[in-house]
Formats: sequence, structure tokens, C-alpha cells
Amino acid sequence: MKRFGKILFLISFILLLSLGCKEDKKENIKQEISKRGVKDIPKVEKSSEIDRQIKSMTLNEKMGQLFVVGFEGKDIDEDTKNLIQDLKIGGLIFFGRNIEDANQTRELISSLKKLNKINKIPLFISIDEEGGKVSRLPKEFNKLPEAVDIGDANSQDLSFEYGKLLGLRLNSLGFNTNYAPVMDINSNPRNPVIGNRAFGNSPEVVSKNGVQVMKGMKSQGIIPVIKHFPGHGDTDVDSHIGLPVVNKSIEDIRKFELTPFKKSIEEGADMIMVAHIIFPEIDREYPSTMSKEVIEDILRGELGFEGVVISDDLTMGAITKNYSLEEATLKFFQSGGDIALICHGVDDIRETYGYIEEQIDNGNLKIEDIDKKVRRIIELKNRYGLVDENTENLDIDVLNSKSNEIFRKLK
Repeated sequence: MKRFGKILFLISFILLLSLGCKEDKKENIKQEISKRGVKDIPKVEKSSEIDRQIKSMTLNEKMGQLFVVGFEGKDIDEDTKNLIQDLKIGGLIFFGRNIEDANQTRELISSLKKLNKINKIPLFISIDEEGGKVSRLPKEFNKLPEAVDIGDANSQDLSFEYGKLLGLRLNSLGFNTNYAPVMDINSNPRNPVIGNRAFGNSPEVVSKNGVQVMKGMKSQGIIPVIKHFPGHGDTDVDSHIGLPVVNKSIEDIRKFELTPFKKSIEEGADMIMVAHIIFPEIDREYPSTMSKEVIEDILRGELGFEGVVISDDLTMGAITKNYSLEEATLKFFQSGGDIALICHGVDDIRETYGYIEEQIDNGNLKIEDIDKKVRRIIELKNRYGLVDENTENLDIDVLNSKSNEIFRKLK
């Protein structure tokens, strides 16, 4: 009996050990999954915790979160240090001027994150990586198909795979935010700036494929920024150069331009970029980035968007040829925008920052409204688990083979 009891004890011990291993394995899998993709945070979003955080922030810290800015060079200089340490900006955007190769890019991003550790909130590390012609990744990465090719295939699975690959490529370097996918409908053959960047010329094709690309990126923990609200597809002026005007009725805009954005919001869009375009039937005076009617009434009110609203680059010709940068930034914030994107000119960034600070002191921007913007930004950063830490290095050759595979599927 003693021997039988020992055998029973041994069997029980092995079973318990096995169950424990399975539980450990499950936990490891959970942890691995949580490294990528969006965190399933309850709607409450630890509300009181964020309230306490915002209450403890200085005006300087709050204001910094309202800016994503460009910087110069392929390494950190004194100006970039000042942006992070003194202005406490909320994020940076990378251009070709910041990128040499994969190792340099990864090391630069790592250094920026390390520098930001003196601040309480992690950085948006962002880039335009749409695929096709609009790609700023290092030369080691193979080019991807253009959006129109993905739209022509019109496969939800392939579009999701495309978005996932965009996310993997960005993850491999340490980026966490991407200004893509394009939700514009390419409806004007004279359009000089959208063209093949759009998934197609119908609301259905753009909605179907754009949403899946968005979801693919989200699955890899990359924040997709859908653009260019309310729609840049029917313009015949490049907003980098001048200010486009689209003369369409509000009903036509609702049925056409707004459709992909509406669908994206329903499917979980977290961040939307607003374009520099005048729609006279909505607002005769101001472009969308400076229009309360566009941002508050249509995007937030009519479409129910509760996420983060970012401007298109406020140093583009559409703005600089018609307004001062300070005026445009103030009007964007007053109209309901959350993050001003300023891609060029460190002096312009400092001067605009100082101007906005003055406007808060003068009461032209209410601190309660600033707090609402900061709350949306913190909630988004928390939802995606942004941290100022290095990400796992991924094999670029493997990623390039995935790019080639997508091309093969398009044939």
C-alpha cells in the first residue's frame, strides 16, 4: 500500500507539473501576443488614473503633447534635444533627411526614446509609409505595391496581409505610428497628388481595402493614421503647393468622400489626419484643418469620432501661402484638433509653441479644452502600450520575402 501511495503521489505530482507548464506556456503566449497589437483596455481606461496624471502635469508638459514635429539630421543635435527636453513634444516624424540605413535608423530611434525617458509620456515615433512611391524606409527594404494595386486585387485577406507587413516593417525599426492608409477616393483624373496612393475610385473599394490595411497595421501594434479627411481625391491642386477647393454639395460629400472614413470609424479608427482643403458647402472661409464645422460638427458630431485628430503638415503651401503658422495652429486647436503636425523649421516650431502658450494665458484657448486633448492622446498611447523602449529586431530578409510574396499574389 505504501508503494501504491507513492505511485499515486508521483502521478499526481507529474499531472500538477504538466498543468503548471501548460499554464506557464499559456501565460508566455499571452505575453508574446501582448507585445504586438492593440491592448484591450476597458472603456473606463483607468479614468481616474489618467485624471490624476493630467492634474499633475505642468502646462509645459500638456502643451508638448499637442505637437508632433520634424527634426533635422541623422543623429541627435542640440535642437532635437531642446524639442524633447524643454518643449516636451509628444512625437516626432521621420523623413528621408533622418534616414541613412536600417542600423542607423534603429539606433536613432533608440536614442530618441532614451532621451525622452526624462518625460512622463512616451513619444509618437512616426513616418509616412504608405507603400508604393510614398515610402521613406531605409534602402534595405524592398518596395511594396501601390495602394491601387491592392485595391484592384480587392481581397480583404491580401489587404490585411499588406497592412500587417507595413506594421512589421515599422516595428523592426522602432516606429509606432504610421500616416496611412489613404482613405481618399481617386475620383479626379487631374488630381496631382493622390492618384495611385488611393485604393480605387469608388467608396466601396477604398472602404473595403483601406479598413483591412488599417486592421493589419493595428495587429502589429502600429497606430494607423487614416487620411486625408474629409477627402483629397477630388482636388486638382496639390495642397503641398496651394490651397485646393472642392465645390460639392454636402449631400454628395456624405455619400462619397465621407464613406471610407465613416466605415473606418465604425471599424475602430483611432487617429485621423485632417486635410488642408476648402469645402465651401461646409465652410466657405477656412480649410478643413481650421474648420470647426468640419472637425467638431462633421467628424466628431455626425460621424461620432472620439479619437485623436491630427492636422496635415501645417508648413505646407496650402497654409503658409494663406495664413501664418501661428494663426493656423491656434485655429486648428480652437476647431477641435488635438495634434498639430509641423514638419519643418525648428524656429517655427518654437515660435508657434510660444504663441500657443500665450493664447492659453490670454484665455483664447481654455485649459479645460487642452486637458481634453491631452486625455485623448494619453488614452491612445496607453491603448497601444507605447513605451520608450527598443523593439525586437526583425530579419529584413524575411520581411523582403513577404513583400515579394505579396507581389506574386497580385499577378
